[in-house]
Amino acid sequence: MGDVRATPAGDFDYERGGAGYAVRRQADPRIAARVHAALGDARTVVNVGAGAGSYEPEDRHVVAVEPAAAMRAQRPAHLAPAIDATAERLPLDDDSVDAAMATVTIHQWADLDRGLRELRRVSRGPAVVLTFDGEALTRFWLQEYVPELIATERTRFPAIDHVAAVLGGEVTVSPVPVPIDCTDGFGEAYYARPEAFLDPAVRAAQSGWVLTDPEAVARGVARLGDALARGAWDARHGHLRTQPEHVGAVRLIVAR
Repeated sequence: MGDVRATPAGDFDYERGGAGYAVRRQADPRIAARVHAALGDARTVVNVGAGAGSYEPEDRHVVAVEPAAAMRAQRPAHLAPAIDATAERLPLDDDSVDAAMATVTIHQWADLDRGLRELRRVSRGPAVVLTFDGEALTRFWLQEYVPELIATERTRFPAIDHVAAVLGGEVTVSPVPVPIDCTDGFGEAYYARPEAFLDPAVRAAQSGWVLTDPEAVARGVARLGDALARGAWDARHGHLRTQPEHVGAVRLIVAR
């Protein structure tokens, strides 16, 4: 498993806070299909910030890179072990893989630009990034109940235009619809299931909650719980409970 790092590689300590990610943050197959399609015909792929293996294609040779021992330990047995390294210093030669991918991780990197340049350096093909648009998150209904959380997330997620500019080349940015029964437990995955946010285990698998002031979190969760109990949430947002998908902040960036 390797040594536990004395300090986190990014802004969230996955050694202490990542224990439930393999359960709560399972790749959604519909989102995964978009990521894998963006990899094109690549046979060798580096997955940077690989975590417990979410979104790794199983029909290609994957070199997984993950700095947190707690996350590497959660990788299922059928996936290759991950290399202990960070995005900013990939232990690969130039142009050594067909494609590079980074899913829901770039906001954790200590040096975003260096990490993005590393994706381009090691890949002779596309660099595929799944991330969130921080500005778009302000339109998510959770802003009404825990604005402090959304404010925290806005400061973490890099501007989409900046990511595209650093990656360079021919870049496309596509919104990714979130299905109503999304299996990857990030925030907007529960757009139609508001009661989920009352569960501490759900919140623990979303790093933004951990990085937000605990008193603000407690107030916001209580406010949401009260709104659900009184029917106020359903009066405003009840239509979402049957909306098949939600187009919100999830973005797929592909640089060729």
